Amino acid sequence: MRAFYVFWRLFPFVLAFMRDRRRWVFVGRPRTLSEAAHRRRAARLTQTVAALGPTYIKLAQVFASRADILPEPYLSEVGRLTDQVPPLPASKIEPVIARELGKPARELFDRFDPVPLAAASLGQVHRASLGGREVVVKVLRPGVEEVVAVDLDAAFRILFFLNALFPNHHTRAITTIVREFAKIIEQEMDFRIEAQNAEQIRANLARNPRVVIPQVIHELTSRRVLVLEYMEGTRVDRLQERINAGEISVPALLTTVTEVYAQMMLVDGIFHADPHPGNLLVDPQGRLVLLDFGMVVRVDRETRVRLIQTILAAVRRDVDGVVAGLYELGLLDPEVDRGTVRDAARALMAIAFTPDTKTHQIQRIVNEVLSTFYQWPIMLPSAFVYLGRASALAEGIGLRYDPDFNSIQFATPILRSMTSQLLAAAMEGDARDRVHDAVTQLAGIARELRDILRRAGRDELRVRAHPRDVIELQRFLVGQTRRIVLCMLTGVCAIVGALVYVADHNLFVLIATLSFALILFLIILVLPWHLLSNPLRGYRRWR
Repeated sequence: MRAFYVFWRLFPFVLAFMRDRRRWVFVGRPRTLSEAAHRRRAARLTQTVAALGPTYIKLAQVFASRADILPEPYLSEVGRLTDQVPPLPASKIEPVIARELGKPARELFDRFDPVPLAAASLGQVHRASLGGREVVVKVLRPGVEEVVAVDLDAAFRILFFLNALFPNHHTRAITTIVREFAKIIEQEMDFRIEAQNAEQIRANLARNPRVVIPQVIHELTSRRVLVLEYMEGTRVDRLQERINAGEISVPALLTTVTEVYAQMMLVDGIFHADPHPGNLLVDPQGRLVLLDFGMVVRVDRETRVRLIQTILAAVRRDVDGVVAGLYELGLLDPEVDRGTVRDAARALMAIAFTPDTKTHQIQRIVNEVLSTFYQWPIMLPSAFVYLGRASALAEGIGLRYDPDFNSIQFATPILRSMTSQLLAAAMEGDARDRVHDAVTQLAGIARELRDILRRAGRDELRVRAHPRDVIELQRFLVGQTRRIVLCMLTGVCAIVGALVYVADHNLFVLIATLSFALILFLIILVLPWHLLSNPLRGYRRWR
């Protein structure tokens, strides 16, 4: 029944998206809607997802970073969903603490505040005192594991139906996202994993005096209860008063955020993957505080090396290096036209690195690129999705306090200053590992070349064309065929005029038919082929 209810609420939107691609779902041309109509639909979709419950809210937050799945304005609208739910009373939370830790909260802590500091879909946080030290107690909401299991089961049942009914790269990508989300949320509901993540990131960032990670109280941590050091601070989206008072420098804060996430993502290979304003604070000393390590993504060394190479190419403004890196990272399908990607990258970099570029100009180019991502068969790896969320957070902070903030121009000198650190991370590991990687890569290239030569010798080598190129070729052939037919018609008119002149000796008919044939021939000779393949569409394109 839950699957049926969710399907009943979401299927109208799925059907509407399918009709945007083909007016009659399976056949027809794309349907054109106004920007206002898309915004109204995006608002209704956001309201529907919010009504479905916390599991789908968290899942929608993941989709809010997937430009290959959702186009604008749906990305922006879904991104406004907040993971806030009504708090549970302490009478329902304290039994969980007693079952997990063996004693009531009143005996474990010197003070336990019954009113929570925050309440989310998976757990809620209470402030307490332990041995004269202020701590926070994060408790998993009772029954949430069963609710998440039922909701995920409903989601997979619906996706099975959608993959059978609408087999395309969007439904396959959505299925992959939900499958990855199921793994992540299972880990997020085990607070022991979150404790390990917090300790590892705390150790990695220990040398940076501008960032603070709360310490874990391991003796009071279990699967459903997590006790951490209490960190006082102000949310990064509520700093205006402290900025006006001169306590905080926005450029210094953004520099810290950029350096911290660059180190976690590119150097350490493990980073905080839930960067929203509620999880980033600024303490009274002006240090950045990271909270909530339930959602953490690990990046393997090979991906980090390729990502470092791509980022350094962007810092050098090397368009070809950036495009090559995007393909090597698997961000772009090999079938995607490289020339189109290069043009988009060149346009984006040109406008982004212009000193007097305004934010709305960059946003316009970004929207065009994101629209292209939605149309192409692109599958963004999960690590890059969460990296995009971190980038969006940094840009959001900058724009909140500076309307003319340019994130690319701001981040470029920071990344350039980290070049030596990034290159050292790319070259980490001993010489034996690097030689092994090089030999493995060369062996793979040799196998691919041997396979290509073998297929060529057996006449099994196939060359695939992009569907867009095939459609263009079909239109060209149609235009040329119609041109030949019209030329034949012109010749027939001339012959008919000559025969009429021979029969009646009417010079006017001969001159008129020959003149008409000549004029028609000249028009056909100079007329563009796309006007012949589709006159109405060709006329619009010609205009």
